[in-house]
Amino acid sequence: MKKLTLVLASAASLALVACGTPAEETDTAADETAMADETMTDAPATGTIVDVASGNEDFSTLVAAVTEAGLGETLSGEGPFTVFAPNNAAFAKIPAETLTELTTNDTDTLTAILTYHVVEGNVDAATLVQAITDAGDAGYTVTTVGGGTLTATLDGENVVLTDAAGGTSTVVATDVAASNGVIHVIDTVLMPQ
Repeated sequence: MKKLTLVLASAASLALVACGTPAEETDTAADETAMADETMTDAPATGTIVDVASGNEDFSTLVAAVTEAGLGETLSGEGPFTVFAPNNAAFAKIPAETLTELTTNDTDTLTAILTYHVVEGNVDAATLVQAITDAGDAGYTVTTVGGGTLTATLDGENVVLTDAAGGTSTVVATDVAASNGVIHVIDTVLMPQ
C-alpha cells in the first residue's frame, strides 16, 4: 500500500472548512454542491483555512473547537495544509456531553482529534483520487500531522476515509481554496483511536 507521508512542522493543526452538502441529499442538492465547489475552486483564495472556516456559519462548531484547542494560529500559518474538515452536522453526531467534555476539560484529546484531520501539503481532489486508484483495492494510506493514518478509498465517485477506529467519513465537498492550503469537507468526525 502506498503511503502519503505528510508530516507537519508543528503538530498543531485542525480540521477546518467551507461548505458541503451531505451525500444523501437529492440530485439537485448534489448539482448545487458541484456548482458551489466549482465556483469555490475557481475563486482566488481570500484567506487562510481559519478565515475560510470562520466565514461560514456551518463550521461554527469546528471553529469553536479549533479556538479551544489553541490551533487557530497554526492553521493560519504558512502551510500548505490539506484539511479534511467536519461540518456542523458531523460534530452533531458526537454526543453533546462528549463534545462539551472535549472543549472544556480534555483539550489534549481534542487537539489529537483535530490534528488527525490535517495533512501537510496541498493535496487537491484529483491528486487524491489518482492516488487511491493507483493504490488499488487496499486503499491509499494518508499519514496525518498527528502521526496517525487514514485509509482513503472510493465508493463509486465518493472518497471515503476510514479512521483508526474503523469509522468512516465521506468527502462531501472538495477543493475549497485557502491562501495556505485546501479544504475537503467531510460528513463525520474521524477518530485517531
